[in-house]
Amino acid sequence: MPNVLMVFPRFNQNSFWNMQSLCDAFGARTSSPPLGLMTLAALLPPDWDVRLVDRNADDLEISDLDWADMVMTGGMLPQRGDTLAVIALAQTRGKPVVVGGPDSMSSPEVYAAAEFLVLGEAEGLIEEFIAAWDAGARRGRFEAERFTADVTQSPLPRFDLIDFRHYTYMGVQFSRGCPFNCEFCDIIELYGRVPRSKTNEQMLAELQALYDAGYRGHINFVDDNLIGNKKALKHLLPALADWQRRRGYPFEFSTEASMNLADDVQLLKMLREANFFGVFIGIESPDTKTLIAMQKKQNTRRDLVEGVHKLYAAGIVVIAGFIVGFDTEERSIADAMVDSIEQTSIPIAMVGLLTALPGTQLTRRLEREQRLLPLVVEHGDQCTEGLNFVTARPRRDILEDYKHVLAALYTPEAFFGRLQTVCRALRPPRHKAKFEPRQFWHNLVFFWRVTWRLTTAGPSLAARYWHTFIATACHNPATLKYFVYHAAAYPHLGPFSRYVIGELDRQIAEIDAEPRGREAALTAAPAA
Repeated sequence: MPNVLMVFPRFNQNSFWNMQSLCDAFGARTSSPPLGLMTLAALLPPDWDVRLVDRNADDLEISDLDWADMVMTGGMLPQRGDTLAVIALAQTRGKPVVVGGPDSMSSPEVYAAAEFLVLGEAEGLIEEFIAAWDAGARRGRFEAERFTADVTQSPLPRFDLIDFRHYTYMGVQFSRGCPFNCEFCDIIELYGRVPRSKTNEQMLAELQALYDAGYRGHINFVDDNLIGNKKALKHLLPALADWQRRRGYPFEFSTEASMNLADDVQLLKMLREANFFGVFIGIESPDTKTLIAMQKKQNTRRDLVEGVHKLYAAGIVVIAGFIVGFDTEERSIADAMVDSIEQTSIPIAMVGLLTALPGTQLTRRLEREQRLLPLVVEHGDQCTEGLNFVTARPRRDILEDYKHVLAALYTPEAFFGRLQTVCRALRPPRHKAKFEPRQFWHNLVFFWRVTWRLTTAGPSLAARYWHTFIATACHNPATLKYFVYHAAAYPHLGPFSRYVIGELDRQIAEIDAEPRGREAALTAAPAA
């Protein structure tokens, strides 16, 4: 039976999401484990020997490659460079490479050098691949019918393949797909608009496996929209809350959801009962015209500030995504975006440049309009590599607007000001959690590391940290742990925002130095 080496490629280290400072303070090597490969490993025959190397947490040794009969790898767009490097390295040792994952689904031509391409959700085609390998095939392409994989048949991930100590949190998945139709989004192209959900029994079994293995703490539901199927979620949450209660609330959960979560009071209460504390929401833009144009009308049906504060009142911290570069934007977008983020007091706002991702409606439209430019993937980060199309307004203006937003958001005063407001507004649940000595001491060390680093980072940052800490301790001490967790991210967010501003200055200087016709060529003519 074959020895299977699974390799999870490195993410770009110079990215908004590279919270290495937070990981260091936490005592971890990276953020989260490769749930997709762990699930794939569980789908393989039990007599296939599997070894997993996460390049974000471990080194890939030549001895690992020499042990393997095949190498399985693949990931997302920001991992493309390292995925290609893994393929090349494996092939120098004479090992056939199997590539899957979302980036290969969107851009299979990029991975043509691999011996095997496995395109689609693993549950829908793994048996075909296994049969081909057992029959002697050492090259091939396998493609699943889209949106048909039965996630109720998805197995318990192989948590035994990872070291929990290497990660700041664990991941589980309840559903795939999203019911909305955002033009720029590739999730609906990869997983469809009809969310498919696991059973309650599956989810509780996954949590029990983590619990039995000794894990405690933060678990992220990696769903692209947890509330895509509210009926299924509302069936799960009471069982999840009961499971938590009977074990003394060993876990606290975060996830990703759409803004209409704020409309459902019952659902917010159920999430609170189950101990959800955080959510990522794609807000994208404060401009109604732009939201309609991007087909994100669900964000126009409510007051954004009121909605976010409803989430705070339910004890749920909001991290949000914003995008600059849509055709319908005007020069006022920068001030409007900054005002929106300040009014909602969202501490961590991921602001990036619009990117036409492979396979999306946006890319197809830009191709029809002959405005699409090559997607340069050096880092795979939309903060520095977006706008891969001829823009509707001057590119220089867009870059200046983006620069203005970043400069306003990530000064110590602005960041800690928003964080202080959130910590005062949050109303976390008061569950009777079981005391876990190991978790307590780990959190205490985490607090000490964060405090030491921010106190010694300079008088301005130290003053903001201590002012916010004392204000939180006085007005809402139950939120101190959320304060420390967010504060731990600032040693990355502050320098990264300055790095991106430097890159924007460089791009603006290049535009200024080019012949006048070059900027015009990258700007679409106004419609008649």
